[in-house]
Order: sequence, then structure tokens, then C-alpha cells
Amino acid sequence: MDAIKTNLLPICTSNKSHTYRDLLIFLFCISILLFFNLSCKDKNRVHPDPVELAWNFNPGHEGWNGDFAEYPAGGDSLYELLFEHDTLPLPLDQNQRALKLSGKNINADLFMFAKKRITSLDPNTVYYLNFTVEFASNMPDIPDGQLVQVSAGATPVEPIKVMGENNVYGMNIEKGNQGQNGEDMIVMGSFGNDTDQPVYCLKSLENEHPFRGTTNEKGDLWIIVGIDSGYDSTTTVYLNSVKVELF
Repeated sequence: MDAIKTNLLPICTSNKSHTYRDLLIFLFCISILLFFNLSCKDKNRVHPDPVELAWNFNPGHEGWNGDFAEYPAGGDSLYELLFEHDTLPLPLDQNQRALKLSGKNINADLFMFAKKRITSLDPNTVYYLNFTVEFASNMPDIPDGQLVQVSAGATPVEPIKVMGENNVYGMNIEKGNQGQNGEDMIVMGSFGNDTDQPVYCLKSLENEHPFRGTTNEKGDLWIIVGIDSGYDSTTTVYLNSVKVELF
């Protein structure tokens, strides 16, 4: 019996060794395929010229529209939803105008956003984007301030709210949720004003890594900037400027 066990041991060990080696080879092949697949899709590595766009909203909306999601249908008045072109609040420069978004976050899940269609880009092409968003916030940089996040993204389709379960509006894009990145948007940072006082201050955020977006067959790309709030109170933001670098 001992002899039989001795003879079997190398066989079992050898099989395990082959299985482990086959697994490594399989994973290596998958990695190579994924690398070449992504490389083929990233046309911008060899084609598009850089594009820089900027809006300061002093003249007006400049083609930007605002909307809200993640609240129940028919709740516009109850949630006190507001999108308008207004001057910056005191103590900020009263000669500067901005896009104002405001909502009473009753369900602690309100999503406020502004969007803009970019045209005349290369069709069906991957672009990488760097965002710079400057806004006015009066939310102190305390734990409550961390419950509200600023995000940005780009999609080939227009970002719109859609009716979801229980008559609650959701989004037609993968935006992520309250501090979590989505396929179509990334978190830029906290809405807190970097002070411990409830006073309006200007704050600027940039994405740490370039965001990957793809144009549609017409060469269009929709830019979206959002405020995702888990804070059960009224949140008001003034978008002072948005800059986008595409390459």
C-alpha cells in the first residue's frame, strides 16, 4: 500500500502543476486580447486634434440646460426645483453671472445636473477629457458637506431623466451614485466650500485621471456636470465656469 501511495503522489502533484500552468497561460492570453481590443477602439491615439472649450456663463446659458432626477414624479414644487441664470450670491462678485441649480433634498437622494451638446467632433471616436468645474457653495466642509459630491462626464446620447420604479425619476446613463463613479460620469470631489462657515465661496475641481468618452455617428458628445446629494436639506449651487479639454 505504501508503494502505491508513493507512486500516486507525483502523478497528483504533476496534474496540479499542469493545471496551474494552464491557468496562467489562459490568463496571459486573455490579457493580450483585452490589450489589443482596447487599443483598436482608442482611435484618438493616432487621430483627433486636441479641443479646448470653456464657458463662464456671464452672457447667458451658453447652450447649457439643467434638470433633476432621483425624485418622485410630480414632486417639482415639493422639492422646490430651480434652474436659472442668476448673479453670484454675496459676498461674491455681483457682476458675475452663473447657472443656478437648487433643490430641497427631501429623500436625501436628489441629483441636479447641467448638460451641453458638443458638435463637430470626429464621429465614432474615443476622446479623453479633462474637466475643470468652478462653482459657488455655501456648504461648510464638515461631514454633512461630504454627503454632496460633484461629478462630470460625457456621453454619445443626451443625458435625460427617465421614469423608473415606484414613479421615481432616474437617469438614462450610468452616472454612479453619491461618491461612486459610473460608466458615464466620474466623481470630481466634495461640494464643501473648504471652510467651516456657511458662506458662499468659489471652489474649483478637476478630475484626477482623464475621462474616456466616445462620440456618436454624427460626431456629437454630451457634456454633463452633476451634483449628487445625500444631504437631507436644500442644496444650491452656482456653476461659475466649466472648462473641457478633449484629446
